[in-house]
Amino acid sequence: MAVPKQKQSHSRTTKRRANHKVSAAATNACPQCHSPRLPHRVCPVCGSYKGRTVVATDSTH
Repeated sequence: MAVPKQKQSHSRTTKRRANHKVSAAATNACPQCHSPRLPHRVCPVCGSYKGRTVVATDSTH
C-alpha cells in the first residue's frame, strides 16, 4: 500500500485547496416575467413553473 514518506507542507496543502471554491448559482430568465430565477424552481416573482401558475403571488405582473 502506498504511504507518503514526508508530511505535505502547509503551503502545498493551501495551493491544492485554492481550487475548492464555491461557484455562483446559475440563473435562468423566467419565460413569463423574464426575471432571474433558479433553474427547475418556481419563479419567486410571478409564481409560475412550466408555463402555468403554481403559487399565487401578490405582485402586479
